Amino acid sequence: MITAIVLIKTSVDRIPEIAEQIAALDSVSEVFSVTGTYDLIAMVRVRGHEDLAEVIPGRISKIPGVEGTDTHVAFRTYSQHDLEAAFAIGLDS
Repeated sequence: MITAIVLIKTSVDRIPEIAEQIAALDSVSEVFSVTGTYDLIAMVRVRGHEDLAEVIPGRISKIPGVEGTDTHVAFRTYSQHDLEAAFAIGLDS
């Protein structure tokens, strides 16, 4: 599974509507409204790199009000959930 973090600039007056449209896309797992240079951050999870082209420029960028994207592909994922599961291996509850 490939994870991409997509930083999104939008029309400021439509942030909630745009976020909802992006969140409704199949390969998008979360959308965050944030402060700073970008308005939204979307987590995109796909099976192959070619699928990123379908989702990001093919769908996200075509939503009215999306002004630009900056995509970062994750090499490896680390999470508290993964660490807890690794330390719990072999332990009885």
